[in-house]
Amino acid sequence: MAGDLVAEFWAPGRKTRRSRLILLCDGMPSMPRKQPLAEFLAAKGYWVFYPRWRGSWESGGQLLAREPQQDLSDVLDALRRPVREAAFGARFEVRPEEVFVIGGSFGGTAAILSTLDPRVTKAVANCPVVDWSILADEQRKETSNPSYAAYIREAFGQGYRLSARNWAKLGKGRFYSPLAHAGELDAKKILMYHAQDDPYVPWRTVRDFAVRTGIRLKLFRRGGHLSTARTVPRRWEEIQRFFGT
Repeated sequence: MAGDLVAEFWAPGRKTRRSRLILLCDGMPSMPRKQPLAEFLAAKGYWVFYPRWRGSWESGGQLLAREPQQDLSDVLDALRRPVREAAFGARFEVRPEEVFVIGGSFGGTAAILSTLDPRVTKAVANCPVVDWSILADEQRKETSNPSYAAYIREAFGQGYRLSARNWAKLGKGRFYSPLAHAGELDAKKILMYHAQDDPYVPWRTVRDFAVRTGIRLKLFRRGGHLSTARTVPRRWEEIQRFFGT
């Protein structure tokens, strides 16, 4: 789409009064397997774009060379021109009147930060990382390898191109950090979901962030590290009301 950024996309399955677009954001590390969710959303009448983060899977570049929410802005920039489908070369004009972002975990961070782009109408963040000070604890739960970047390379090969230097940016407090932008966020544009038994993202950090920013948080007693692919269909009526569609 935009240079070395690759995205899958789905056209709306039915006509709607307004042209609406959803950007789906993956966690990290994860497999790109939100296609059933994308199909569910397209059937509801949305254009759905499912980008691969720069530095991951089909996209080029290096992961975390820059903040991932900028990839989402690049997708929106690319929509100023016709979108070309790679397999058969078909072209589509996509002119969304409303843009929504849905992401979980690492992608939930992007969903929150994407709302700083005025083109984004609203965002849903599922078990988002809002404060990367949890970095050391999260790494210990996933691997005993002292280098998280080395672990990712060993476990995923070229699925992720992540250097130790870029990974270390997250621990400095401002890079890719919703907490660092707490005073700039519009609480009305964001809905968060989280579970108290999440083993990776401490629920209290998300609750405290919600209290500080006024962002709406739906907190569940159980659910673990919530799956976006399951949460969104189950909560769809609520999400649709939040979107105002």
